[in-house]
Amino acid sequence: MGVYGITDVIEVVPRRLHLLRFPVGQAYLWDDGDELTLVDAGAAGAGAEIADAVRALGRDPREVRRIVVTHFHEDHAGGAGEFAALSGAQVWAHPLDAPFVRGERPGPAPVFEDWERPLHAEALKLLPPPPTDPVLPCEVRELTDGDVLDCGGGARVVAVPGHTDGSIALHLPHHGVLFTGDAVAASPLDGQVMLGVLNLDRRRAVDSFRTLAALDSDVTCFGHGDPVTSGAAAALRSVAARLDDAAQTPL
Repeated sequence: MGVYGITDVIEVVPRRLHLLRFPVGQAYLWDDGDELTLVDAGAAGAGAEIADAVRALGRDPREVRRIVVTHFHEDHAGGAGEFAALSGAQVWAHPLDAPFVRGERPGPAPVFEDWERPLHAEALKLLPPPPTDPVLPCEVRELTDGDVLDCGGGARVVAVPGHTDGSIALHLPHHGVLFTGDAVAASPLDGQVMLGVLNLDRRRAVDSFRTLAALDSDVTCFGHGDPVTSGAAAALRSVAARLDDAAQTPL
């Protein structure tokens, strides 16, 4: 299996949160001091790269206690089994996406808007080819809406179906931090907040965006695009007020 490299490591919140950027998308490393949490894990081949990034930050990969997978797509879940094997971390996902993270069967493809097809084609060029013998998680524990994890001062799981049926976000109200997965994105053109693309059900995706916009967050971290590092709730609410169920092109 080839290596899927990290292209950048960025401190988002001093001493608390780092972004691990890949050729397509990103993962996040949250630091509670005595333990770490990884949100998403890149594509297949990323596991060793994530471990190296953790070490470069002066930490041991075994300090990562959990990997929260926001949804089953390869650029978010493909490296979860690899890094779990290296670190001993538990892998968590929503019950509707967990079978795909486990590799029990392939997940459904997005319902593409016409303008999304070239975007998807370009992303595929940057992703590694599917491995013939992927490293799958030994176990995937399941999270549902309203569950609270023992990290981030009580990280609450928020169900955000639409991008996939089992998409989840993670809200850390004590710290004002929100991880949206691909329910929300930042435009590659100008960094503006936008509805995530390549959705399975756009109507549900719009409803989920509004759910996230209603939360109090100062920092919001997306699966694609730069995080909003202050005033995030206001930025999401401004976009939510303009969203409808019609096709959306990038802002």
